Amino acid sequence: MIKIKLKQLLADKAFQGDKVTLMELASSTGISRSTLNRIANIPSYSTTTDHLNKICVALNCRLDELAEFVPEKNVE
Repeated sequence: MIKIKLKQLLADKAFQGDKVTLMELASSTGISRSTLNRIANIPSYSTTTDHLNKICVALNCRLDELAEFVPEKNVE
């Protein structure tokens, strides 16, 4: 499963003094606030690589800071 770490990334930036709200991120990326909210809060929400690219550009981060692969446990 791909885990999007947008909330964590925004919290880390705020801790470093670079606080960015979802509204500011929406304004700078052109992605709606509601879509950003879903990306940040719904673990299984599917988004586009275009959105991931825009978020990385706006937050000046690498993709591996925004998303990570988490292996799912095999249910047998």
